[in-house]
Amino acid sequence: MSPDLLPAARLLAPTDIRELAARLGVQPSKRLGQNFVVDAGTVTRIAAMADLRPDDVVLEVGPGFGSLTLPLLASARRVVAVEVDRLLAADLPATVAARAPQFAARLEVVTADAARVGPLPGEQPTVLVANLPYNVSVPVVLHLLASVPTLRHGLVMVQAEVADRMCAPPGSRVYGVPSAKLAWFATARRAGSVRRAVFWPVPRVDSGLVELVRHSPEAAARLRDGAGQAETFAVIDAAFAQRRKTLRAALAGWAGSPAAAEAVLRSVGVDPSLRGEALSITQFAQIATAGAPGGPDNIGTS
Repeated sequence: MSPDLLPAARLLAPTDIRELAARLGVQPSKRLGQNFVVDAGTVTRIAAMADLRPDDVVLEVGPGFGSLTLPLLASARRVVAVEVDRLLAADLPATVAARAPQFAARLEVVTADAARVGPLPGEQPTVLVANLPYNVSVPVVLHLLASVPTLRHGLVMVQAEVADRMCAPPGSRVYGVPSAKLAWFATARRAGSVRRAVFWPVPRVDSGLVELVRHSPEAAARLRDGAGQAETFAVIDAAFAQRRKTLRAALAGWAGSPAAAEAVLRSVGVDPSLRGEALSITQFAQIATAGAPGGPDNIGTS
C-alpha cells in the first residue's frame, strides 16, 4: 500500500498520556527536565513544520510517551528515538504498535543520553526533531550536529529564552556562546512559539521552535577559514567567560598575556577593545588560527 494511503496514527490525548504514566508509575522528573507535550494539535504542527520527505530518517530526542513520535512515523521512512528514561524507552514500541501498527516497523528506540550518545544503529538520520529538556538543550544540539554529520536540518523545541540565544546574530544583546557555537554548524532561525499550557507538567516559561539548516561543505569551509572546532570553541569560551571584558582582557589567559591577545587580534583585523558579542564565527575561527602554533609570523607579544 502506498504511504499516502495508509491510515493515520491515533495520536495521544492528555488522558491517554496520564493513563500511560499511571500504568508505568512514571512521575515527570525535574532532574531529566521532563515536560511532556499533551496537545495533539501541537505535535501535528511540529511534524508538519519539520518538512519531512518520505525517504527521511528522523532523529527524535526525548520521545517520552510518543506524542510527537506518532505523527513523525507517519511522515518519515524511519524514526530513531533516543530516550534516556528506561521505562519510557521500553514502553514506546508498545504504544506505537497499539496506535499506529502500520508504522511500527519504522521505529528504532535507543536508550541513551542524547548529549553523549555514540554511533547510532542502521542508516544514519537526516533530520533532527526534538522537544529538548531546557537544562541540556544546547549541549544536546551541539553534540548531535558534531557527531551525526548526516543531519541536514532540524526543528527543535526549547525554552523561549534559549531559542532567542540560539538564533541571535553578532551584536545582539543575547548573542553568546550558544549562538556562536551553533553558527559553526548551521544557520538557526526562530520558527514559532509554543505556549506552556500544552505541556504536562506546565513549565514556568513558554517554548520556542528553532529551525536548523546545516551549512553546505562550501559554506562551512568559508565560515571556518581553516580553523579546527576545538580551537575555535576554546576562543569562544574565553571570549564570553566574562562578558564585560574587552577581547584583549578576556583572551589574555588563552593567548598567554593581554599583549599577546592584542597581537593576535590585530593580526586578523579585530579591534582589541571589542567584546565577544561583536564577533562572527568566522572571526573567532580566524583568531583561533592566528593564535595557534605556527600562526602568522608577524604576531608580536609586546
